[in-house]
Amino acid sequence: MRVATAVAQDRAAVIALWHAAGLTRPWNDPGSDFDLALSNPTSTILIVRDGDEVIGSAMVGFDGHRGWVYYLATNPDRLKQGIGRSLMSAAEDWLQQSGCSRLRLMVRGDNLAARGFYQALGYNDQDVVTLGRNLD
Repeated sequence: MRVATAVAQDRAAVIALWHAAGLTRPWNDPGSDFDLALSNPTSTILIVRDGDEVIGSAMVGFDGHRGWVYYLATNPDRLKQGIGRSLMSAAEDWLQQSGCSRLRLMVRGDNLAARGFYQALGYNDQDVVTLGRNLD
């Protein structure tokens, strides 16, 4: 399984994967998220392909203090094949190469499957509260 960096031509396939994996929300524009990640030198989107089909993705960024992973997605028909694990390993490598020593990610509290996945990779709950505010 080979992880590669997404390019602009992957936009439609990656967004379709995010929808299929149930990661999109009405208040987020996945197209803008994709475009911004690829246009910024401190972020990227990693993908896994099977032939021409994008079967996994992860958006990775480094804010100068912490690394973040968003949109970790696997084609729902390809779960339990190591795709997510490979993407997280590649995300960690990308962040380390960017000078990052801490990785954080957010999982909705009721997403027990995702929480179990990350715990199996050695991630643990952090005693923090995430606050937010829309700026638009």
